[in-house]
Amino acid sequence: MPDRENILVAVAWPYANARIHAGNLTGAYLPADIFARFHRLKGNRVLMVSGSDAHGTPVTVRAEAEGVTPYDVYRRFHAGFLEVFQKTGLHYDLFTTTHTRNHFTVSQDIFLALKDNGYLYTEKQKQWYAPSQKRFLPDRYVEGTCYICGYEGARGDQCDGCGNLLDATLLIDPRSKIDGSTPELRETEHFYLDLGKLQEEVVAFLKERESYWRP
Repeated sequence: MPDRENILVAVAWPYANARIHAGNLTGAYLPADIFARFHRLKGNRVLMVSGSDAHGTPVTVRAEAEGVTPYDVYRRFHAGFLEVFQKTGLHYDLFTTTHTRNHFTVSQDIFLALKDNGYLYTEKQKQWYAPSQKRFLPDRYVEGTCYICGYEGARGDQCDGCGNLLDATLLIDPRSKIDGSTPELRETEHFYLDLGKLQEEVVAFLKERESYWRP
């Protein structure tokens, strides 16, 4: 078939910290499966991929609350994801996890290649730090009152009261998710991708492959 297209369906990776519910299925996974089925029926080459995020903060927060390892939490819910997809008939060409040797190796290789070729830069920013735990508190490790709507259970990354993404440093009355202590703002250094240096090459790369894979 000369007019066959190559269709890449890259589905959002669920955090392996809770069961998949109806909202997850209808909001992210079912539409992707319908889209993939449509193109398979048309005779196009389809690659539908996703996997369990085994390293996100929702996973580590749950692990610490239960007194188990993040690996234990990931294994429990990843198995549940596969069971749900099988029962509902969702078909992935690849559903993997971030807890694989390949993912670790590729992630490290990409980071080091970017760093060695000057595409990363460092910058300092303020982040909540818990003296009682001697650790910085990324997104979901800090809670407080939303500075937009006043919801008292807002997380450092998002408010479930108004649905807005948040700047954790602006939370009102912040507290540690782990022990309820009051954190303090401290400077911390991070790596950032200097995308401007890669823009022309990325655009050229995508244009060259427009006829090959259409996301």
